Amino acid sequence: MLVLGANLAVDRTLRLSRLVPGQVIRPREAVVTAGGKAVNVVRAARAHGLKAVLIANLPGRAGSLLAEYLAKEGHELRPVVTSGEARAALIVLEDSGRTTVINEPGPPLTHDDAVRLLAAVRDELATNRHNVVVATGSLPPNAPVDLYRQVLELAHAAGSRCIVDAAGEALAATLSHGPDVVSPNLAEAEVLLLGVGSEETETEGGDIRARATAAATKLVAAGARASLVSAGRHGVAGHDDAGGFWVDAPIVTIRNAIGAGDSLVAGLGVALERDLPFRQAVAVGVATASASVAHDLAGGVDQVLLDELLETVRVPAA
Repeated sequence: MLVLGANLAVDRTLRLSRLVPGQVIRPREAVVTAGGKAVNVVRAARAHGLKAVLIANLPGRAGSLLAEYLAKEGHELRPVVTSGEARAALIVLEDSGRTTVINEPGPPLTHDDAVRLLAAVRDELATNRHNVVVATGSLPPNAPVDLYRQVLELAHAAGSRCIVDAAGEALAATLSHGPDVVSPNLAEAEVLLLGVGSEETETEGGDIRARATAAATKLVAAGARASLVSAGRHGVAGHDDAGGFWVDAPIVTIRNAIGAGDSLVAGLGVALERDLPFRQAVAVGVATASASVAHDLAGGVDQVLLDELLETVRVPAA
């Protein structure tokens, strides 16, 4: 499995009793790791014994630090050194379960930088066989809005399937080109399809299941070959050649919900890389996402829980 990380971050995760704006806060714990959706995907894939290849945009001194963190975790890295300085992200986890994330935008991606990233994807696909290519996460400022569409075309030219986990224009640009699976969350899907809500706000209210199912259907109608729309603790809606379906999220103890959607993509991608049928792959993805939120680290997976959930999570038959 090949994963593109166009906008990685140095994550600083803080645990504290309560976040009070305007006050001096002293967290009881601070952990610094490599972060970003692509990192979460390759991290979660390791729980299935698969070492995905990460093509990583690593600008500046912070990019070198990211490379060190990724190497320490043992990931298979294809570094692309670009201009600017890699972004940082601050994640605040309160004892109440509330999570606050502050994501920097990242450095502008120049034309030459984008060319280098796409060349790295092309070269890797020409050198090594990957059944699945994952394009995930926000794009850096000034990046071509169709960057993931170009990745999709490179994947299809190499005979690979492509999963796109993105939002807004980056996702919209791929739909008419037949992405094999798109995987936005409900808020992202409704902003794109209906022009309502906010991508940064957790979606609540109304019939969550009906809304997610409708969004999954519309994404396929817009050109995706299959779709998954995640609705947090409620579950996941999907749509494929056989129609729509719904999977309830297993009830687990939540330690850190950041990266749950990335872990869904990781499990799905690993299963498709191993040629499992789509709906069986979705079950692996849902199990991986649920085992991820029970872990302290975004993209980390509770291995014991994962093994249990792989035996119990089922997707309705086609």
